[in-house]
Amino acid sequence: MISEKANEIFDKAIQDYHVHDQIDRPIINPYPPDSLERLLYLKCWIDTVQWHMEDEVRRPDIDPVEGLRWKRRIDQSNQDRTDTVEDIDDYFVRQFAGVIPEKTARINTESVAWAIDRLSILALKIFHMQQQTQRTDAAPAHISACRSKLAILEEQRSDLSQSIDELLEDIQAGRKYMKVYKQMKMYNDPALNPVLYTASK
Repeated sequence: MISEKANEIFDKAIQDYHVHDQIDRPIINPYPPDSLERLLYLKCWIDTVQWHMEDEVRRPDIDPVEGLRWKRRIDQSNQDRTDTVEDIDDYFVRQFAGVIPEKTARINTESVAWAIDRLSILALKIFHMQQQTQRTDAAPAHISACRSKLAILEEQRSDLSQSIDELLEDIQAGRKYMKVYKQMKMYNDPALNPVLYTASK
């Protein structure tokens, strides 16, 4: 099952990051080039780094200049995240290139890779919520609330994992078909963001 493999890789990426817990530490991707596993590891590593960037930018005493620097890094990270999701979708487009959809086949509301994107974020939420349940400096009510939230997150991961596997089965059987739209983000593109292209004149 793809979801089982993805969840294992996401958990590994998160654990690997937290060995050093440094935003700027270079990624060491253990999987072969051009493999789905490599893309999944990269995807979750980007998400994990960005999670910690989002923490930094919310420091109440942050200098505005420093805050803007983090905001721009987060913007770039979002672009890298989107590019990687699209690479994962391209992988599945190639995988299912020979499948002939049934006449009654339907398109899904989101692509396989964007569903996998949500699975990666859930892995991060579960990891950090688990950390909250282990705090020794928090009140019992906080620990109890976090345990309840953790149970919900784990249920969400189980449900989403099943949905992803079922979607892939449907595509393989021709009951659904893949149609991928690029995100076409405009704010990072100097040819599409009016603030950027007017400033260059």
